[in-house]
Amino acid sequence: MAYTPPNPFTTRPTLQGTFGMAASTHWLATASAQAVLERGGNAFDAAVAGAFVLHVVEPHLNGPGGDMTGIFATAAEPARPRVLMGQGPAPAAATREHFLAEGLELVPGAGALAAAVPGAVDAWLLLLRDHGTWELADVLSFAIGYARDGHPILDRVASTIASVAGLFTEFWPTSADLWMPEGRVPAGGDVLKNPAYAAVLERLVAAGTPGGREERGARERRIDAARVEWREGFVAQASAEFLARPHRHSSGTDHAGVITEADFAGFTAGYEDATTLEFRGHTIAKTGPWGQGPALLQALAILDGFDDDRLDPSTDLGAHTILEAQKLAMADREAYYGDADVDLGYLLSPEYAAQRRRLIGAEASHGFRPGKVPGREPFIPPLRTEYRLPSHAAGQDCPVGAAGEPTVLPTGETRGDTCHLDVVDRWGNIVSATPSGGWLQSSPAIPQLGFCLGTRLQMTWLEPGAPSSLTPGRRPRTTLTPTLVLRGGRAVTALGSPGGDQQDQWQLLYLLRTIVGGYGPQQAIDAPALHTTSMPGSFWPRTWTPGGAVVEDRLGEEVITALEGRGHIVTRAGDWTLGRLSSVGRDPATGLLTAAANPRGNQGYAAGR
Repeated sequence: MAYTPPNPFTTRPTLQGTFGMAASTHWLATASAQAVLERGGNAFDAAVAGAFVLHVVEPHLNGPGGDMTGIFATAAEPARPRVLMGQGPAPAAATREHFLAEGLELVPGAGALAAAVPGAVDAWLLLLRDHGTWELADVLSFAIGYARDGHPILDRVASTIASVAGLFTEFWPTSADLWMPEGRVPAGGDVLKNPAYAAVLERLVAAGTPGGREERGARERRIDAARVEWREGFVAQASAEFLARPHRHSSGTDHAGVITEADFAGFTAGYEDATTLEFRGHTIAKTGPWGQGPALLQALAILDGFDDDRLDPSTDLGAHTILEAQKLAMADREAYYGDADVDLGYLLSPEYAAQRRRLIGAEASHGFRPGKVPGREPFIPPLRTEYRLPSHAAGQDCPVGAAGEPTVLPTGETRGDTCHLDVVDRWGNIVSATPSGGWLQSSPAIPQLGFCLGTRLQMTWLEPGAPSSLTPGRRPRTTLTPTLVLRGGRAVTALGSPGGDQQDQWQLLYLLRTIVGGYGPQQAIDAPALHTTSMPGSFWPRTWTPGGAVVEDRLGEEVITALEGRGHIVTRAGDWTLGRLSSVGRDPATGLLTAAANPRGNQGYAAGR
């Protein structure tokens, strides 16, 4: 029997219309994307415009020196979901031996030694070239305006800067110059400018229009010229030169970055076929195993064998079942996923899902339990419940607030998150994207550019033999994981969430509630969330909580007490703390469009008509 929402109340309506819809984690990005739609642009023009605005207005959550993963379908090919791959690889000199020689046993969570090759900007420009319609200058005008003229910063941006002010002042003076004007931490609502980044974007535009816009038939060549300038020009040169200087890392020790101009030049973004799974009459599309997306598909495959009443996150039986399925899928993620040869056919098969399903009992599991894949040995990572700095770093400062992706901690405390945006247009183009990395607390700001590089290499292991071991030229296994849902061979929903290891866990709740439970989009986003921490974290210092479950208090005392009675180690995170989902949708039969966004943090908004 299907379940229904226990409370029809929502914080805001699910938007409905027929023209175009946008939703993101910041109202200025949403408004910019919607403005593009209103002026005749398509979903891809709008998404790119919104994404570059996110670089400016959510610098604590993403930046141009980071990475992104997108998934989309075009009006011309509505049955073919495609992945936009904007995850750069490890630099050529980022070897395991180099890190060990530097006295490190983990890739640091802050500092340029952890930088993968930036992939976000090239990916967005590729999408604009191939599927957009607008000129680059017009798409970037929104971000250039906010960077040059300023924008009122969020309270969370100000608090993030405050948390790392000591690090900036003592060890990263270029970051202090950029983010602490006149030597003080800005307050929420202060107007902050980034003229250096505005100049970067203007130089990219100029690279493609040396003689103006008279040559109207060469839009694609103009965008490609900007891509070449990014990869081979002043951005690569300034980054490599500046980050070669030793600076403080989250290890409490000083190291130089190893990224070079050749690393920049050697990477180009691209497209891939999506990995898909059929679930209750819907096709769920995700990235390949270089992202964590197939773990959501594995969880769905496991849960598909249960009756509907066991798929309701609002009951103790449903919450318990979902948490246990997530643990099994995440264990397989750690054991088998990476930029490597991964047997997804077996991992997503009904036979394997049935094996895993039989492991779910009435009590919470506290072990790390990857499955057995024929011909493969599962990688068993170091299972640390706490992490102490090595003795050679004793007494050194470990950058508080810079130790990994700003996401929900095991305590429920939130230090920011990643970003997300979704756009759908009236023609049926639809895109979901999760930009991240390169946040202002990642590494020292490069003064000529107005941004820093990311730290995605912290998702790799220095232990040999893992599919996600640090390997030059390979992509780190990323947590960035947007979702596309198809029904009847056509894309009907794009969704995603910030949150590191929690991204797919929160999206799983949305899918169960909308597909099985009959919730509307805003109801599913507003409903109480939960997730497991019973797996090694993807971010430094990569600890885990055996049996750990983090829940919003709104789940209810009766359900939470029952989960504890089953043996879950429950952390109560507060009423409105977990999840920052957004979604857009389109009904192919009627053309009706929808959009919904997360109210938590008073930051995400949807717009449309």
